[in-house]
Amino acid sequence: MFLSFFARIFYTVSCPRIQLPTMMTVQQKLEILADAAKYDASCASSGAKRAATPGGIGSTDGTGICHSYTPDGRCVSLLKILLTNFCTYDCVFCVNRVSSDIRRARFAPEEVVALTLDFYKRNYIEGLFLSSGIIQSPDYTMEQLVAVARILRQVHRFGGYIHLKTIPGCDPKLIAEAGLFADRLSANIELPTQQDLVQLAPEKKAAVIESTMGEIATRKDEADEDRRKSTLAPRFAAAGQSTQMVIGATAATDREILSTATHLYSAYKLRRVYYTGFSPYPEADTRLPLKPAPLIREHRLYQSDWLVRFYGFQASELTTPENPSLSLSEDPKTTWAKAHPEFFPIDINSAPREALLRIPGIGHKNVDRILSIRRYHLLTLGDLRKLHVRVKDAQPYCIAADHLPSAPLLAAATTVPDTDLVAAATQLDLFAPLSALTGSV
Repeated sequence: MFLSFFARIFYTVSCPRIQLPTMMTVQQKLEILADAAKYDASCASSGAKRAATPGGIGSTDGTGICHSYTPDGRCVSLLKILLTNFCTYDCVFCVNRVSSDIRRARFAPEEVVALTLDFYKRNYIEGLFLSSGIIQSPDYTMEQLVAVARILRQVHRFGGYIHLKTIPGCDPKLIAEAGLFADRLSANIELPTQQDLVQLAPEKKAAVIESTMGEIATRKDEADEDRRKSTLAPRFAAAGQSTQMVIGATAATDREILSTATHLYSAYKLRRVYYTGFSPYPEADTRLPLKPAPLIREHRLYQSDWLVRFYGFQASELTTPENPSLSLSEDPKTTWAKAHPEFFPIDINSAPREALLRIPGIGHKNVDRILSIRRYHLLTLGDLRKLHVRVKDAQPYCIAADHLPSAPLLAAATTVPDTDLVAAATQLDLFAPLSALTGSV
């Protein structure tokens, strides 16, 4: 026994890249594995509804669950941890890759169950988000994740929210079992294209990941059909499935990213695609960029994603082959409106819903309100202000009962390249051949 103990110490000292989690307390594991989970963004909890059961613990409803804030300002609503940050894969962009020199830890399923219940009873959290590095095999890892959800649901009758990450390539029977216990499942697409995976995550294949998504979608469709016939039929992943995509780690354009997202939405009925800007880390691989992806780029992708899902836009409309990147200086709906002046102005008192959704500054919920209100009286700009429409953005593109945009106002709504904006912000030289006052020669 003592020889084994000292052998482990010698192995750890002589092999500094392997840091064994021996004799760690649950608190120490939690510090490591909660921090490791912060890179996973796909943890929204809306869409699930689960009633409390007699003698059980917790419940969740369709409005989502409470939020808590971490010391670094991240807003989280769940106990968000990894089962382990050990991983047999060597994805270049991932800090938990097998070749990474980081502290490692691993929870037993029973430890995750105890943590979830303890935090829940203290009202710190109302659900669990559980992911994991790949250990031994996809099947073994998925078995461990399912075990946590099974113990919570069947042994402790836990009624709170559970989101499980599925491991691409695992046995379909494990996915079937996971969906019975989890409110939401997700399989990460990781990167926008197969070529990106070949470059930075060679162990992962887009076809295998999409096969897992397809298995989830098929089983959910079957379960939903069964529940239409009988409300006693079991639910399967009531809140659907989501995925996450790292942006900025490769040269993939916004056009390619949106094309991949649109394909995933239509093929597998995803509830959300989450975009996570790549953030460099110390001693990273030389194939990775040295600077993080701009947060505004991540924001523009979410705006474009919303336009495709709720506003009737096609992903191909938001960029062009000649300019495949989204503007960082203005939102994509405004960019589209400036590029299509022939579509405007639009009369808010007579135009169909599809046209109203194209007006900058008017959200899809306000479009529904406008359609309802105009049945009783004509809307003015004052009415739009009462609805909290961004009138300044909408004014050049719409006609109201008291407003008709002038030709100069429409002409002013032209696309301004980002490079021109940078140039416009440059201080003029007082002694330059151009006048600093008028900009003329």
